Amino acid sequence: MTDRNGSYGTLIEPATLMIERLLPGPAERIWGYIIDPELRRQWLASGPMGNTAGAAFELVWRNSELTDPPGERPPGFPDEHRMPGEIVEIDQPRKLAITWGSTGGVTFELKPQGTDVLLTVIHRRLGERSMLLNIAPGWHIHLDILAARLRGERPEPFWDGWLRLRKDYDERLPA
Repeated sequence: MTDRNGSYGTLIEPATLMIERLLPGPAERIWGYIIDPELRRQWLASGPMGNTAGAAFELVWRNSELTDPPGERPPGFPDEHRMPGEIVEIDQPRKLAITWGSTGGVTFELKPQGTDVLLTVIHRRLGERSMLLNIAPGWHIHLDILAARLRGERPEPFWDGWLRLRKDYDERLPA
């Protein structure tokens, strides 16, 4: 299986996914794409987010708007998905830890590496395998889109990439 778009996520604990991308820096630029709602909506989800621990927020996913064309959305996925969260820890521009609805917590860590930045995303408390098989390819394609945006490239259609990656993760992750 060829990894065309970057590193695959791995389980670092039975219900914890870690996925990394080496992105063109500086860290403040990547941080903007995580915190700023207009930049974040270009690769993940929209919605204002504060910059202090304890701040509540709501993220709004419209995955079919991330790429043109979006690809064909699989049955059962809505046009829009909303999820509340809260900032647990923030150390600008190095670390953001948030709660993420009922699917656990997510941590974004940025580490400069020369002119690039290593972005590590850790998503905890992923229960059932079916949830993991939706979330792992989701993070993968979202991060691929972020990398493409930062490099000035055109990302692959969101849903086509998600479907391809879901098959890959089904083979890679333990049953």
